[in-house]
Amino acid sequence: MSSTLVSARVPDNLAKRLEELSKTMHRSKSYLAAQAIEEFVDLQEYHVQAIKEGIAAVERGELVSHDQAVAVLKTWGKRA
Repeated sequence: MSSTLVSARVPDNLAKRLEELSKTMHRSKSYLAAQAIEEFVDLQEYHVQAIKEGIAAVERGELVSHDQAVAVLKTWGKRA
């Protein structure tokens, strides 16, 4: 797999934490940073997609009233 160099400035304390973690895990700082970036990007893409789906549902008129939503929320945490 090809790769691209990405440079980022981080606070000194974060760089130190990354260094320590890399030693403990016997992984390179680059590997750990790439893993962290991938997880962050995956999560943000998921959130953006969920928001787009929500907006599309609203545009299709797929809504519930505030009272209906509150009624459902009040059932959360209660045993059937």
